Amino acid sequence: MTFAENKIWYNCLRNFPYRVYRQRPLDNFIVDFYCPKLKLVIEIDGASHDTENDRDRDQKRTEILQSYGLNVIRFKNHEVLHHFTDVVAFIEGLIPPSSL
Repeated sequence: MTFAENKIWYNCLRNFPYRVYRQRPLDNFIVDFYCPKLKLVIEIDGASHDTENDRDRDQKRTEILQSYGLNVIRFKNHEVLHHFTDVVAFIEGLIPPSSL
């Protein structure tokens, strides 16, 4: 895992109210994080996602995962590393109120 992925895992997702899997195979993809209970995929995009070709590939991947009824959210490494509390707040906002 990248530094940003480790940061979000150890400081947020590892103790998430629902089980979250790291580097989880889904179909022909390996997603960064997957929470089956929420049907949630979390992707942390590093520099390897910055070209137009990479963005197109990521968009197609997202569309395929969404076609399975999954909610896919993406964060840039920069967001995780420099705006961590905002990223965590966004993710925690996806938890149904009855679960807290």
